[in-house]
Order: sequence, then C-alpha cells, then structure tokens
Amino acid sequence: MDTNTTAKVLAGHAVRIAEELGAPAIIVSGDIELEDFETDIPIYYVTRRQKSIIDNLISDTVDEGDHLKKIIEPINRETSGNVQYIEEAAAIEHIIGELREGTIVGLIQTKESSAIVIHEISQSPLIRILQECEERIEPEVMRAALTIAFDIAASGREGHKIGTAFILGDTEEVMERSHQMILNPYAGHKDEHRNILVKKNWESIKEFALLDGIFVISKEGLVHAAGRYLDVDAKDVDIEKGLGGRHVSAAAITRDTFAIAVTISESGGTVRVYMDGKELLCLDYIERPALGSARQRLR
Repeated sequence: MDTNTTAKVLAGHAVRIAEELGAPAIIVSGDIELEDFETDIPIYYVTRRQKSIIDNLISDTVDEGDHLKKIIEPINRETSGNVQYIEEAAAIEHIIGELREGTIVGLIQTKESSAIVIHEISQSPLIRILQECEERIEPEVMRAALTIAFDIAASGREGHKIGTAFILGDTEEVMERSHQMILNPYAGHKDEHRNILVKKNWESIKEFALLDGIFVISKEGLVHAAGRYLDVDAKDVDIEKGLGGRHVSAAAITRDTFAIAVTISESGGTVRVYMDGKELLCLDYIERPALGSARQRLR
C-alpha cells in the first residue's frame, strides 16, 4: 500500500472517530489533507519541521541489538514529540477561546510513521496549571495574559523578537518591591484603557513590551505599570540555568509574594509561568494552527 493510500485510510478513520466522539476539533500534524472528507468538525493544520528518523541512524557496523535500539529510540522520541505538539496546540487554542473542552482527535504523519491520537483537553498539563493559578488570579485574566504572551512569542513587535514579563496579582507588594526607571506609561489612565480583558488594549501592551522592565498587573487585570524593575534578592532561586535576569527576578518575586509571573524569552519565544518561586510551565513557541474545514483550507 503506497503512502497516499495509507494517509487517506488513516484520515478517514480519524474523521469517523472524531464524529463518533463528538470532538470539538481535529488537529493535523503532517502532510495529510482532509479536504476530501465531509464533516462539520473544525480541522486545524499545524506545521512543524520534523527531523527524519533516518537522520538519527548510524551506518557504522553494530550488532543487531544496537542497530534496533538506534531505530526504536528516535521513533519513540518523534512519536512523543508529536503527541506533545498536538496536546500543546489544543491547549493553546482552548486558552484563547477557539476550542471548547472535549476529546480532540489528532492525526500525525511523519516521514516514517503515522498515528491517530485521542486527547482530552481537560487533562492537559497547561489547563491544570491554569486551574492551579485560579486561586490567586481571575481565570479570565490569566487566559488574557497567556494569550498576549503567546502572541508576543509568535510575532514579536515590528518584526523583531522581544522578551518581557507580566507580574500578576499581589499588586501592592509587587509595587513595593519594584521601582520605575522611566515614566510609567499607564499612570493616570482610566481603568478601561489599562484593562487586559479589553482586547483593544492589547496592542498598546505589546507596544510597551518593547520597554525594558516588566508589567505589573492586578488580579482583576488592570495594568498598574510597565517598564518597571523588580528589587528582589534572587539568591537561592532554583530555575533553569542560562536564563536571564528577567526570569530570575520574575521567579524571585513569586517566591516573596503571592504573585504569578508570565515571562516571554526574547531568544526563542518561550513562555514560562512561575509561582512560589518555581516554574510551573515552559512552553516553547509553536506555530498556531491554520483553521480550515473539510472542504476548504484557510491559509
């Protein structure tokens, strides 16, 4: 059976499974197209540059066991990576309000293998982290902050990658433990102009993300300051080595207060969430999926 026939059979099964489960979406990773299948279920196409498993094989003379191991290990890594990719894409779309909760059907195709993945959105680590943060931050505020963070990680500003941090909650303590190096661009503005729950304010937030320093945002979503520097002792903060001062100070302020920090790395666009001085989430930038239908793919 050739590759195209195999992909078509697999795609047909994925669509039928999704319809039987009442899935809110099908997420496709790979070169499989579902345009020939009639379904009302939204289809998301995510793209990811894959490294061929063949690239991992070594042609040196090895015994049969070692040779088999060199085949199996890359397959396991690639399969695990693609499943995680499907799960992260579903979680991000759920956070920004594009997907309701339910069972996602993922369809994966690589150069060497194909698979159908069943994923329950509510079991996503990212969703569980949001629930863990809800005791301190309003859920809508956390979702808005992460949505803005994902957008900054994906597109930066004016074609350039940028890094910043949102310190959410325990505003009075955070302001006490920080200082302004430049004029606060949010000083004196009405609440409706500095509320991150109002989408028309997101562009100004992304614009001020170009400034050095961090944002201080209340648990209700009001931006109290931008371009602010944290005055914290980062001693004994246990985070990944090699991260810059922004991450270290963001983690430290969550250790010393009840705030939650969301950081975006300038290099690579990685989004991290810190609470109680610990990293709760590390999500590398992925391309947001293009939404299509079974009959028409939108680009």
